[in-house]
Amino acid sequence: MRLAATITAALAVLPAPALAQAYQCSVPRQIAPVRPLTPDGPVRRTAIAGYTLSASWSPDYCKTSGDTRSMQCNRASGRFGFILHGLWPEAARGPSPQWCGAQTVPSPQVLRENLCMTPSPGLLAHEWAKHGSCMVASPQKYFRVSAILWRSIHWPDADRLSRKRDLTVGDLREEFVAANRGWPREAVGIQISRTGWLREVQLCYGKDFRPARCEARQFGPSDSTPLKIWRGL
Repeated sequence: MRLAATITAALAVLPAPALAQAYQCSVPRQIAPVRPLTPDGPVRRTAIAGYTLSASWSPDYCKTSGDTRSMQCNRASGRFGFILHGLWPEAARGPSPQWCGAQTVPSPQVLRENLCMTPSPGLLAHEWAKHGSCMVASPQKYFRVSAILWRSIHWPDADRLSRKRDLTVGDLREEFVAANRGWPREAVGIQISRTGWLREVQLCYGKDFRPARCEARQFGPSDSTPLKIWRGL
């Protein structure tokens, strides 16, 4: 697989792989069927110029969504910090490529294999159909590429960081850069809510899968912006 080989070569200059930030993850014996997928926008088969690896802060999602029953939030299957939202191809200019293939749902086995990385069958299926279909030919390959990148990252202890007085966005960027040798600050995007709560970390890559400067929309607020992190672990 050429794409996976490219990633492996790029990551040779980065830290050794680290485990995903899942605590006591236990995949349920059965997962609910995923509903048929409906595109939420037009088909765009534009050339890929880079990638974004988006990681959601799970405690904030579980708080704001009111979700108490899913694998991600019910605590029966584990506790989650940062989870993989998705790996997204980016265009050189303008809107990103999306919905490039048929809206097929990955098999239950493929979904189960990736639930400790993204503990939502529906989100896994959606990310493959909307983003992965523009990168590779099968969901298996898309999740393999995603997992290679995901496991190369050492995620900061955001729950501990949440206790820091006068916390800022720059503090979180600093923790990430300190934990991941080779990552420049300008490649670490932070997304927060209107009220200042951490939502996502968006890591920016070039076409060669090496860290690259984020665009303004990805980079998010400046380092001096106050930040709050919901404690839910």
